[in-house]
Amino acid sequence: MRTLNVELGSRSYPIHVGRGLLAAGELWLEHLDGTQVMVVTNEVLAPLYLEQVTHALSNHSLEVASITLPDGEQHKTLASFERIIDALMEQGFARDCTVMALGGGVIGDIAGFAAASYQRGVNLVQIPTTLLAQVDSAVGGKTGVNHPRGKNMIGAFHQPRCVIADLDVLDTLGEREYRAGLAEIIKYALIADRDFLAFLEQHMSALLARESNALEHAIEVSCQTKADIVAADERESGQRALLNLGHTFGHAIETATGYGSWLHGEAVATGIHMAADLSWRLGEITTEDLERVRKLLAAAQLPTATPTDMSSETFLRLMASDKKVRNNKLRLVIMQQLGQAELRDDVSPDVLRATLDNFCRGAS
Repeated sequence: MRTLNVELGSRSYPIHVGRGLLAAGELWLEHLDGTQVMVVTNEVLAPLYLEQVTHALSNHSLEVASITLPDGEQHKTLASFERIIDALMEQGFARDCTVMALGGGVIGDIAGFAAASYQRGVNLVQIPTTLLAQVDSAVGGKTGVNHPRGKNMIGAFHQPRCVIADLDVLDTLGEREYRAGLAEIIKYALIADRDFLAFLEQHMSALLARESNALEHAIEVSCQTKADIVAADERESGQRALLNLGHTFGHAIETATGYGSWLHGEAVATGIHMAADLSWRLGEITTEDLERVRKLLAAAQLPTATPTDMSSETFLRLMASDKKVRNNKLRLVIMQQLGQAELRDDVSPDVLRATLDNFCRGAS
């Protein structure tokens, strides 16, 4: 097992990465204040892992309950959030209870939002079961639900007490969901680590085959990069916004197509390609760099083209309501070079429109 740390002073917490961790209840004990634990999972994961987790907790004389939600991004709603709150209240969970999120990014976000809201904040433990959640959404404290008009528009910052990333659970992860997680890994290389980018280019076949050494290295580097960025900018006032490379475009795709039609990582992959195109049009990266980004996304078997029925006007309308808009200015993450990025609010509307028109005419 490898342990990384998110350094946030008195609210610092570990990220444990390894195999066989679901059965290691002792890892969680020091992060629980009381004896009540509510495990939140979904209908796909419950038959696979819920009994193992509840058994590990029950071995330590904890009062364990669980709630199982429907699977899918379309269920990342206030209704699902309310179901968790109702379960906590009906079973008399106190302020020193712990909400444990056993699932991918959807479960982590909903359960985290419930933990942030119940009695004005209770303990949260994240047990991410997808590659995307292990390298991104389970770390950093962003929680929330979607709104029909925008992704993640309702939520709160609420840091977990610990993150348990058991690599064994990735063995049961479907191919499409697994590849979606690779998009976030690629993102870290493009914004912060040129050497890691070269590693991904050289080892993408090994990552697709889920070879342990390559996978463990990719997860550790990604988690460490995010931990460092969150420690420096917890509330996204500056540097942390770089983690949104491709996300403004990607969120527009998810909203336009209906949550769940495109997986988050798939939409982010196309968004990264669009961000690279925009960076090239701004003169920040070269034609060769742009092609290098496209080839890496394609090697990861991720989409690089927008939905065929999305127009530039649809993108502009949805992007205008993005959370990163400040003072009526759209802020976009631009690559200054591969491995380095910046947040810009001065992108010419004409240049942005050129990128959108290029993709909405079928660029791939």
